[in-house]
Amino acid sequence: MLALGIDPGTAIVGYGLVRELQDGSLQPVAYGVITTPAKTPMWERLETIYDGLTAILREYQPDRVGVEEMFFAKNVTTALTVAQARGVILLALHQARVPISEYKPNAVKQSITGYGAAQKPQMQEMVRLMLGLETIPKPDDAADALAIAITTLHSARYSTLGEDWE
Repeated sequence: MLALGIDPGTAIVGYGLVRELQDGSLQPVAYGVITTPAKTPMWERLETIYDGLTAILREYQPDRVGVEEMFFAKNVTTALTVAQARGVILLALHQARVPISEYKPNAVKQSITGYGAAQKPQMQEMVRLMLGLETIPKPDDAADALAIAITTLHSARYSTLGEDWE
């Protein structure tokens, strides 16, 4: 099963693809970020996010996608722009007809480290270990997206018993 994890943002959208093999091991497939220039109008930034994500969906055709939910932000303007990016992301995923799961940040931390209040360095190191990578994935948004993909696979394992695994 191939899962895509997405860490939404306006300037940077992290993505990570992880395959769970039949023996339960995890294999990193691809990870990175979709970036948008800071001075670009919002509608162009949203188009860049949409186009980048649809290209990833076409290329990899994931079986499931996990998207991080927003947490309450102190900066309302930032929260609104990230919400716009999340809307475009969810639209692209829906149009691709891929099952979508949404996770709060503490649920991802719980899934990866066993502790819902884990710090970022602890999360990143666990992602590195779980995927057998030599170094922690960079930038942070890509590492977060890989954690979301792993959480999606963990969740799918317990909700789709009997499904064919690759």
